[in-house]
Amino acid sequence: MRDKSLRSIRDVDPASKSVLVRGDLDVDDGENPRIESVRAVVNQLLNLSVDQLKVIGHRETAFPICEQLRREYPNVEFDDRLREDPGEKANSEEFAARLAEGWDVYVNEAFATSHRKHASIDALPRLMRGRGKVVCVGERFEKEVEMLNELMIKVNSTRKSVLVIGGVKVEEKERFAETMKDKFGKVLKGGLLPGGKLRPDGLDISDEEVKRFVMEIERAEVILAAGVMGKYEDPNAERGTEEVLAAIANNNQAYKVVGGGDIEMAISKYALTSKFDWISVGGGAMLQYLSTGTLPGIEALVGRTELYIEEMNTLRELHHNSAILPVVD
Repeated sequence: MRDKSLRSIRDVDPASKSVLVRGDLDVDDGENPRIESVRAVVNQLLNLSVDQLKVIGHRETAFPICEQLRREYPNVEFDDRLREDPGEKANSEEFAARLAEGWDVYVNEAFATSHRKHASIDALPRLMRGRGKVVCVGERFEKEVEMLNELMIKVNSTRKSVLVIGGVKVEEKERFAETMKDKFGKVLKGGLLPGGKLRPDGLDISDEEVKRFVMEIERAEVILAAGVMGKYEDPNAERGTEEVLAAIANNNQAYKVVGGGDIEMAISKYALTSKFDWISVGGGAMLQYLSTGTLPGIEALVGRTELYIEEMNTLRELHHNSAILPVVD
């Protein structure tokens, strides 16, 4: 299900224009779905003969991805220093105006950050849209929305749905579990979430929980997994995560979606990537979108139009959330 009001890069003609891309540059290595989405949009835009191209983002990891990308694309500018300016997190219109200077087209290819109301996600596209510039999402962002909407359609069609949720971001994950408990047939909590049963060392779910989780997963027709079951990096505490992910991967009848950095790395570690229908690059962004049917990064692009209101009503019904959606300027 495509949000018709959300303009995609496929809907615009950037030839001979200056294009600014908000990308996901906060990664631990150079072979990551977030960076692959950056490479894909850069290749796409270069093939469309843009006049000038720049990718902006933030980096809080130690991996200098921009150095690698500059070698790969010497004619493209890459800047991962957004958060060095306090105006980014403050959603400063003044900072957004500086970012917007000289650009004709804005592309958001940073789904994983689009739940943040930061200047490069919110104020910048609003400003450019207000000036009559082209604003849109990249193909990976568009695909994220389509696949997450498809997940909710499938969840709504069966009671044999399972939410597996864990990790260390307890407040965010527990809030999501509470929001979605009436949507999913079963909610299985691991990690540090309240109600989870852990081994005595507290680093992994108990053997009894592993067995219970696997049994529920084997029966499921739709599965969403968000977060790991324990400290899977430790060989002595990885059983829960490994066996739960293997059970999900091996359920060939189920539609399987996962999301979040830790679970993405765990899936890669256990060589299970190809066995999932969709691996979202967003953790918090995925949870917020599934809860509300929107994100700040989406609302900044579409504005309040009759088509948008119609689409939001459809998504509100699809995601079946009573929370009031944020007001769009």
